Amino acid sequence: MAAASASSPPPTPKSPKLQPPSVERTRGPSGLEKIVLREARGFSAEVYLYGGQVTSWKNDHGDELLFVSSKAISKSIGAISGGIPICFPQFGTHGNLEKHGFARNRLWLIDDNPPPLPVNTSIKTFADLILKLSEEDLKIWPHRFEFRLRVALGPKGDLILTSRIRNTNTDGRPFSFTFAYHTYFSVSDISEVRIEGLETLDYFDNLKGKERFTEQGDAIVFESEVDKIYLDAPPKIAIIDHEKKRTFVLRKDGLPDAVVWNPWDKKSKTMQDLCDEDYKHMLCVEPAAIEKPITLKPGEEWKGRMELSAVPSSYYSGQLDPDKVLQG
Repeated sequence: MAAASASSPPPTPKSPKLQPPSVERTRGPSGLEKIVLREARGFSAEVYLYGGQVTSWKNDHGDELLFVSSKAISKSIGAISGGIPICFPQFGTHGNLEKHGFARNRLWLIDDNPPPLPVNTSIKTFADLILKLSEEDLKIWPHRFEFRLRVALGPKGDLILTSRIRNTNTDGRPFSFTFAYHTYFSVSDISEVRIEGLETLDYFDNLKGKERFTEQGDAIVFESEVDKIYLDAPPKIAIIDHEKKRTFVLRKDGLPDAVVWNPWDKKSKTMQDLCDEDYKHMLCVEPAAIEKPITLKPGEEWKGRMELSAVPSSYYSGQLDPDKVLQG
């Protein structure tokens, strides 16, 4: 009688194929120059030299995590609606400066000789940009500065933006500015999204004449237009997309405030760079310094950092423990 054959061991799961990290300079569909960052496991990001603006952040499955309006990509010049516009030297509309400042409407340069950042050996994929002041900009904002931006991908796909702004005035004058990373997250449906980490905070409501209120809900959910500036926000905020079972974790440093914005249906129809239904699939949560402007004396430098990660979240029971997200 033949001996029974031993059962075959289960196949060993294949590990993801690693590729060498890369940084490529190329052009987008509109002809504007951009830099494409690719990490070893397949994560990627794109940043345009125009505006120093990140317009794509994809996970290792190729899913786009940032929202960009289809109308924004088709034009060759002008602020790009979506991704992560940089608001500097002002957030909002004040004085003779254009809305949200001029940084998002200027051509940035590759920074070939950036001052060193703290060593992080795990980050191997990054691009350094610099915004240089023009004589035209001096006429509308009479201060000399250096603005350096590093866009980096971590080994787990985290997207990290680090801004460093230095006062280079030679006449001894300080200057003040406000700032925001105007981050557009891609979501399944705005009605299926909640934000945790901003509850009980004071905020300015831009839809009610910037009147000050205190947030009352357990979490922020969306049923109509929202435009609020939350004050003294914590260093970690969670954006939970129930339908995709995905949580964005936003970590920030040097940026005390947080803006939450969605234009909803009526305002979307009045905005030239948004399609009518775009509001359903986007949500802006923006680390910012707005209530108390940053003031720099000549030679002083400010640093503002944002780190984004996208993690799976189980939302089967109707509850998600925010501590597991916000304290991770």
